[in-house]
Amino acid sequence: MTIREELELREKEFLAPWAAFSAQSLGRMVPEEQCDIRPVFQRDRDRILHSKSFRRLKDKTQVFLSPDGDHYRTRMTHTLEVSQNARTIAKALRLNEDLVEAIALGHDLGHTPFGHAGERALDRIAPGGFRHNEQSLRMVDILEKNGTGINLTQEVRDGILNHQMNTLPFTLEGQIVRLSDKIAYIHHDMDDAIRGGILTDDDVPEEISRVVGKTLGQRLDRFIHDIITTSEGKAEITMSEEVEQAFIKMRAFMFERVYTNPLAKSEESKAEKMIEALYEYFMDHEDDLPELQKRMIGQGTPLSRAVCDYISSMTDRYAIMKYDSLFIPRTWGIL
Repeated sequence: MTIREELELREKEFLAPWAAFSAQSLGRMVPEEQCDIRPVFQRDRDRILHSKSFRRLKDKTQVFLSPDGDHYRTRMTHTLEVSQNARTIAKALRLNEDLVEAIALGHDLGHTPFGHAGERALDRIAPGGFRHNEQSLRMVDILEKNGTGINLTQEVRDGILNHQMNTLPFTLEGQIVRLSDKIAYIHHDMDDAIRGGILTDDDVPEEISRVVGKTLGQRLDRFIHDIITTSEGKAEITMSEEVEQAFIKMRAFMFERVYTNPLAKSEESKAEKMIEALYEYFMDHEDDLPELQKRMIGQGTPLSRAVCDYISSMTDRYAIMKYDSLFIPRTWGIL
């Protein structure tokens, strides 16, 4: 018996009956030989962790563009916080931690530079729009490894695609990530807003703090405990009605005070214009695209899709550098 098979047996002995078992995975898009050490979801987690698109998350905006400080979140730190919250919940509910971690680490791989400002710009200008969850799936299916993809399992692919609130993953592990994503960004975006002087803990309305706590730590603890206690012994991942309503109100509060705050978002219009300018440039200069995009166009990928692939893969820093090289005049002189 291989180590992988022993680990699969342990899952059968320990995990809840409604967990996703590695040995019963729906499989990969392209069948391949099993690893003798790692179950399939652990293997997916490793593939995502070692991907280029995962490494690029460290230089992509979460909420605040180019903040003046070292402790503001990036898309990478957001992803790690989602993963940690999700694993805590999965462990308590005896669900598959490897699957939860793989989905969490992969859920934002296709996000644009400059956070949702970049996503809005591409969604507005590109035919058919642009949605980062769909791009994340496209990243792992097609774009990684120079256009071959990393061939993940159906369970991980479904969790990545359906981590938005208007969709629902078919595994409980995917549903955990879906909620953990929202909890993480509400928690850390408020923390960053407090650090930036936009909010204080006392600004949170009493009707919210009375239910979920008055401090950042209390609120995160309350959300995670509530999901665990409400979902325990059930084949669904939910919050209690009271906490869910407080969460909805907190999200609305954050949109009013932070996500649409002119002080916090003063640079976003510039970022959107930059993304639009890059898109329009590469639509008119196909030959300047990287070799991967040109090869995919030759294989039938629409130009607009290839341009979105390229721009969404950029980090904030690279997008600024590319914009600078294309649109900012250079000094010149006689040597």
